[in-house]
Amino acid sequence: MSEVYLNGVFAGTVDTGSSFTDKLRQDRRAGLLSGEMNVFFDQNMDQVYVETRRGRCRRPLIVVTNGMPALTDKHVKQLQKGESSWSDLINQGVVEFLDAGEEENALIAFSDEELTPEHTHLEISPIAMLGVVTSLIPYGDFIQSARLIIGSRNLKQSIGLYAANYPVRMDMDVSLLHYPQKPLVTTEMHDLSEYNAHPSGQNIVVAIMCYKGYNMEDAVIINKGSIERGFGRSTYFRPAVSSELRYSGGLMDTIGIPDKDVKGYKTEDDYRLLEDDGIVYTEAKVGEEDVVIGKTSPPRFLSNLEEYSLASNIRRESSVSLRHGEEGVVDFVVLTENEEGNKLIQVRLRDQRIPEVGDKFVSRHGQKGVVGIIVPEANMPFTSKGVIPDLLFTPHGITSRMTVSHMIELIAGKTCALSGRYVDGTTFSGEPEEAIRKELCELGFNEKGTETLYNGMTGEQFDVRIFVGNMYYLKLKHMVANKIHSRARGPIQLLTRQPTEGRAKEGGLRLGEMEKDTFVAHGASLLLKERFDSDRTIVPVCEGCGILAIHDAFKDKRYCPICGENVEISDIELSYAFKLILDEFKSLGIYPRLILKSKY
Repeated sequence: MSEVYLNGVFAGTVDTGSSFTDKLRQDRRAGLLSGEMNVFFDQNMDQVYVETRRGRCRRPLIVVTNGMPALTDKHVKQLQKGESSWSDLINQGVVEFLDAGEEENALIAFSDEELTPEHTHLEISPIAMLGVVTSLIPYGDFIQSARLIIGSRNLKQSIGLYAANYPVRMDMDVSLLHYPQKPLVTTEMHDLSEYNAHPSGQNIVVAIMCYKGYNMEDAVIINKGSIERGFGRSTYFRPAVSSELRYSGGLMDTIGIPDKDVKGYKTEDDYRLLEDDGIVYTEAKVGEEDVVIGKTSPPRFLSNLEEYSLASNIRRESSVSLRHGEEGVVDFVVLTENEEGNKLIQVRLRDQRIPEVGDKFVSRHGQKGVVGIIVPEANMPFTSKGVIPDLLFTPHGITSRMTVSHMIELIAGKTCALSGRYVDGTTFSGEPEEAIRKELCELGFNEKGTETLYNGMTGEQFDVRIFVGNMYYLKLKHMVANKIHSRARGPIQLLTRQPTEGRAKEGGLRLGEMEKDTFVAHGASLLLKERFDSDRTIVPVCEGCGILAIHDAFKDKRYCPICGENVEISDIELSYAFKLILDEFKSLGIYPRLILKSKY
């Protein structure tokens, strides 16, 4: 007797689990049962699991019977003519969806050639086991699996033409590559996904070599001449948004240039770019703290009704200005209404981003690196034919990561550039490496992809031959201009008196537990003390009861809330956060007593 579980709940028993599961599958393929159902027979436990719940990862496979696939040439011709559809194949039991459980009972063939009578299913296409983005990576079968996943993540972060109607969109935090290109080494998915309509990279010449140590630890060296010709240039867009909100009592915000008697009025220089309607003009160059949308709001707190009549006189400043470290050019201004019918202003800012030291570049194989140095074209190494590489990639990044596909793409890209054609590098079915090497040899180059290079500074020939080829490189959205941050003194939080957090708020750079340990290890006690006094404060303490005393600045008197005035009160230095927690303890009814001892 075999136990049957429906969606994890015991449903009953059957005589033989294997024949029961076979019957369920036959009924499903005949259309008598839902195609959403999956069944799995566990022989070791003699249990049948039937699953119909949501959230299962399922994939389509061609049904195989006695070593013959159910999909025939007739089905393919009908699909090509449009006489049948995908759903028809599922209804006819030609194709079925399997989940992780049912796959345990299946033997899946990779291709037609591998089929035997024992096989139960056949892959529609081997590339179907990859996602849309992952299948854009060429020669994915020559790469370590973890790098393949990293490569697909990098593709999602790459800058390109994200939408053709970008001039009329108000998108948050987007970048646009100026000269995107179609890759030379493509896959089938490039055609299926219409990648040409939204490319996100550029074909460049890459040499795998070290150069003065500036590309160690995965960094890359970029030719300054390539940047001047447009390599990696992009524009960064960010909108500033504001609306006229309505408040209780008939009060509302007003968009316009604030009057000088408004509470929180900035300097006249901050409002210099605003037009009469309080909105910045297009193509205005703006920097940090510059106001782009002028706005005033009613006071936050109305203590009594008398102030309603004075509301116009005590308005507060609430303009939208650029955050710390931001700059750009006003690209586009929109005046419209929001859902509530209130006036809505949107200002889009643009900023040209030219590659600089610290910007992130990556190949499609997960070989990412930041720019280590930008070298003048005259100092770059060059080949015997006068070709100067656009980018120098470190050879140490290949060995441990096993990204052989990176090397194959270099050879394939070189062949593409010389023969004037595209190479198909689809995973599992790309052009074989041997054929590409042979073609490269026929084109007059070394089949290994290596060339003689000369030192750009001395003109001497390098002792070794350098691997040079063409590759599709991507610029990622992680740019130094968005991340660079430093501060001396600045704003602090009201509650703890510690520096604010984050780059946008001009926050402090946190020195954490691990950083503290390095100071301790070096014995740098004074530096440690200095680093940890961002909220240093001096408080009076009563020596009688150990509670925090009170200093009345108005009367210039000090007294203890418990012992009164006639008691010894001493000043001590401590962290304001510690003083705060002492106050929290008091609110819980806990008596936090400080016992003082003389330093001397």
